[in-house]
Amino acid sequence: MSDMDLSPRSEPDTAAAPKRKRKLAPMLLLVVVLVAGGVIVTQFLNSAVDYFCNVDEVGVRDGCEQDQRIRLQGTVDPGTIDQSTTGITAFTMTFNDATIPVRYDGDPGGIFQECIPVVVHGEIRDDVLYGDRVEVKHSDEYEAENDDNLAAADAQAEYECDSVSA
Repeated sequence: MSDMDLSPRSEPDTAAAPKRKRKLAPMLLLVVVLVAGGVIVTQFLNSAVDYFCNVDEVGVRDGCEQDQRIRLQGTVDPGTIDQSTTGITAFTMTFNDATIPVRYDGDPGGIFQECIPVVVHGEIRDDVLYGDRVEVKHSDEYEAENDDNLAAADAQAEYECDSVSA
């Protein structure tokens, strides 16, 4: 027949036990890395999904509601810019005869001024847009991210500011 020994072993195989312990640490490390990566990706995607809306779409179009992150486009209304000593810049912006007050934490800087289209990133609470980032129409970043909306913004800015000066 066969020369194979099928009798039970009397002493345990000590070589197999440490391998199992060594495999546990890399598995735990892999799980921690995957969970951390998932959290980072989720946070990035949540911050990257700011809906783009015009001022007249607030409360009308899906994604343009209060209490969520939004990118809101409008024209800075003449005579409304108020830069306080506390570092808050307040102004109103309009698009298609709809107006919203804006409270921006900081100085928008650059070429921010009246009668130009801007996109403000922030959150609308109690019918006020609390912004933490302002893109001015003539900046490269504004033009790259909002190229499709530039014609409408230019026309709206011209209409808003020409009607005030007339």
